[in-house]
Amino acid sequence: MKIATWNVNSLSARMPRVVGWLEDVQPDVLCVQETKQDDAKFPSETFVDLGYEPAHFGDGRWNGVAILSRVGLDDVEIGFGDDHDELGCRLIAASCGGVRVYSVYVPNGRSLESEHYTRKLDWLSALRENLDERCDAGGKVAICGDFNVAPRDSDVWDPAHFEGMTHVSEPERRALGEVMDWGLVDVFTKFNEPGTFSWWDYRGGSFHKGHGMRIDLILVTRPLADSAQDAWVDRDARKGEKPSDHAPVVVELR
Repeated sequence: MKIATWNVNSLSARMPRVVGWLEDVQPDVLCVQETKQDDAKFPSETFVDLGYEPAHFGDGRWNGVAILSRVGLDDVEIGFGDDHDELGCRLIAASCGGVRVYSVYVPNGRSLESEHYTRKLDWLSALRENLDERCDAGGKVAICGDFNVAPRDSDVWDPAHFEGMTHVSEPERRALGEVMDWGLVDVFTKFNEPGTFSWWDYRGGSFHKGHGMRIDLILVTRPLADSAQDAWVDRDARKGEKPSDHAPVVVELR
């Protein structure tokens, strides 16, 4: 199974690129974030024509998450079902080919002084509670998405540049660590050197300078981690005309 995650930063703007990427790479499951579409606008028929069953959770504003699967898609769940969903459409889960797959878009947090930062920490805590209640850490589970947290200093181009900012603060990393302590492995690090990034700012030539961050993660339970064959970032998808500021991340499993 080939599982991928991609924050497309507006599916309306990026649809031709997404279709082309699906045709070229042919992942079995693609988790999408920041669709910026409501469910009525989501192009389900196009994905069905490509051989994918789609599930989407969006309200047409700034968020929106989806799962596309060509290995089955069952037991779809959306959101937390509580006040954490006031932060927008940020979580969808489904069973795909025997794997419980989550597509998540963790809140940005804005700044360390912002109430949005506190709500980001609460959202990550709610994700951990969701896993405790709904999943088995001994089973096959993959949490995929834009976490808006760089797990280590080596996951940003210059730690000093980000000092005092979101994405790298200790409370955020601790909250992500508590999610991972449920029984998840950051399998990407098994196959890639530190400094392999998935996001680059549009401004200042950041992509060409290598000024990026690794905030798009695929966290898997041990049974999936043990079957992992490869993991990679598709940098080519960040090039060319009208790219997302994120590149797809792919994990290949036996």
